[in-house]
Amino acid sequence: MPPYNAVTKHITLPDGRQISIETGKLAKFADGAVVVRLGDAMLLATVVSQPSQREGVDFLPLSVDYQEKFGGAGKIPGSFQRREGRLSDYEVLVSRLVDRILRPMFPKDYHYEVQVMISLISADKDVQPDALAALAASAALSVSDIPFAGPISEVRVARIDGQLQINPKTSDIERADIDLIVGATIDSVAMVEGEMDEVSEEEMVEAIAFAHEAIKEQVRVQQELSAAVEKSHVKREYPKYDENDELKQRITEAVYQKAYEVAKSGNTSKAGRKEGFGAIRKALVEELQAENPELDMKMFGRYYGSAEKKAIRDMMIKERTRLDGRQLTEIRPIWSEVNYLPGAHGSALFTRGETQSLTSVALGTKLDEQIVDSAMVSGYNKFMLHYNFPAFSTGEVKPNRGPGRREVGHGNLAMRSIKKVLPSEEENPYTIRVVSDILESNGSSSMATVCASSMALMDAGIKLKAAVSGIAMGLVQDKETGEYAVLSDILGDEDHLGDMDFKVTGTEKGIVACQMDIKIQGLSNEILTKALHQAREGRLHILGEMAKTISAPAEDMKPHTPRSTKILVDKEYIGAIIGPGGKVVQQIQKDTNATITIEEKDEKGHVYIYTSNANDMAAAVSRIRGIAATPEVGETYDGTVRSIQAYGAFVEFMPGKDGLLHISEVSYDRLPSLDGVLQVGQEVKVQLVEVDKKTGKFRLSMKSLLPKPEGYVEPSERPERSERPDRGPRPDRGPRPERGERSDRPQGNR
Repeated sequence: MPPYNAVTKHITLPDGRQISIETGKLAKFADGAVVVRLGDAMLLATVVSQPSQREGVDFLPLSVDYQEKFGGAGKIPGSFQRREGRLSDYEVLVSRLVDRILRPMFPKDYHYEVQVMISLISADKDVQPDALAALAASAALSVSDIPFAGPISEVRVARIDGQLQINPKTSDIERADIDLIVGATIDSVAMVEGEMDEVSEEEMVEAIAFAHEAIKEQVRVQQELSAAVEKSHVKREYPKYDENDELKQRITEAVYQKAYEVAKSGNTSKAGRKEGFGAIRKALVEELQAENPELDMKMFGRYYGSAEKKAIRDMMIKERTRLDGRQLTEIRPIWSEVNYLPGAHGSALFTRGETQSLTSVALGTKLDEQIVDSAMVSGYNKFMLHYNFPAFSTGEVKPNRGPGRREVGHGNLAMRSIKKVLPSEEENPYTIRVVSDILESNGSSSMATVCASSMALMDAGIKLKAAVSGIAMGLVQDKETGEYAVLSDILGDEDHLGDMDFKVTGTEKGIVACQMDIKIQGLSNEILTKALHQAREGRLHILGEMAKTISAPAEDMKPHTPRSTKILVDKEYIGAIIGPGGKVVQQIQKDTNATITIEEKDEKGHVYIYTSNANDMAAAVSRIRGIAATPEVGETYDGTVRSIQAYGAFVEFMPGKDGLLHISEVSYDRLPSLDGVLQVGQEVKVQLVEVDKKTGKFRLSMKSLLPKPEGYVEPSERPERSERPDRGPRPDRGPRPERGERSDRPQGNR
């Protein structure tokens, strides 16, 4: 018997594949540990919570780390150390997917450090592990004694060939026009993120509802697993908040109405509102401390924050107005500018209210592509979008430690939005890097990044299929009455105080990407549908404001933008273009000041050419096309005489291709020689009249391009020898001497 007692449960997907969840076999020192398996993909999820609370912590110190083990995919890392290092951007994004749905599921007064670690320990090329990570984390929490209001789960829902599928195979996702990760409890949807091909709001709601049905089954199986593990039956006890009902009531009575009036005043300035609320707090603290110098400030902070939050939320629902005086559907004032940075290849400055993005575009060559080396994917990426959020954008002082998880997540959302409208690789051979620097932030900075990126790319002359804008939607709901208010283009305070942060990006035709986080349970389809339709109205309004600045991609790129093109050639010409030891391509680069890269893909040669101006581009393209072109019989070419022989001339009619121009094909006149007719280096116009099937040699003609003289008879039209007039008997030359009798043959041994 093995020294463990494992418990395993199974989930059957709609297509018949099975997910197994096993606990009790691995990592038994963790508070909870499970292995989730689908196909050959296996994820180990562990969770540990500290038994004691750090001094002064008044929040949940939750960390979620997802990491892919290269060994599980049979690969060795490509890094210098040849081992797993810091999390890649993809691993950070999966960690965020799990964190965003787990965090609201812990008790609000649980402030003990919790660490969730999810490792891909075995890979399957046809299974996407991001759709299993939250299921694994939730299952690990469910079999532990850590307080947790789950289970939850996440699934991928994709529409492939018109049919919605749950956790489809990797090979099928490429054909999807909807690709969403949906997270939910058994009762309600709590998280959505993904991308789409300009779909409608109704199609998106249908996909989310389809995913939720699959999640319900996964939650029920986790409940069965938890019931089978004794440790999970009793959750650990921890000290609760000390409560003072008298102080709570007094603070509420002193704060509610004053905060309601400040919220209702419609102060458009973030600083002005902060000052108003701050004055209320300061006055109340002074009053209470005068009565009780030992006032518990942590307790005061909780009660004050709760009263202020309720006052603001009640004001929005009752007055149907916003903190800054806007109506519920009203978008903040927008102004924008393009070509702001003269040194960039494209740039845009987009400002909406007190949120501002300065975005630049840099266009590079294939040599600038990003190398992707992960356990599941290896290759190159030619489109990058980076989002930076410096401390000064919110008037704060913080050390600059490089991009954090928030920056990675916001940049990814914008990248997925813009990626959907980029031209094809054939239309755009450039490597593109877009950088959004947030200069001011008061909500929706990621959506400002989407708008600014779209405008900057059009300013750069990139032929986007359509402009893209983004809007962040909020929600304030009264649980007791059921009343609610859906807010368009939310402020930072409205995000903090509200129940939903729903970011939606799209074109005039439809949605291309979204990211939704819900802080409450019980979000109905009615509210979700209303939020999506309200988002569409806001999105179209923003697109209209953007069009006032730039409505279509620039006709041409900036003068200092490098020129780029791609030529497809038959793969047998790759060697000819490169030449022995690279001599041919190096000479072309030297002569035309071009940068040329070549790769074989899909049975074709892909030749990428980059130059600093149009003339160099034309010269490089001509040289490449000359080498790779297939001569066609009947075509006319401009050639150069390379050598002259007694029987004709050799003419280079294409780069690297010579043909024989026979003396009989120079003119309709019979020429005794080419002296005075042609000379080496002379440019001539010739026609390719024949390609020898056996030798591949080319036969050229100048004569075929000249007017035929009247009465001229082609040699092929002349009579055969048997039909020619009798020329009389052949003179008698006598019998030939035998070989040995020839008088002129040298005698003796050979």
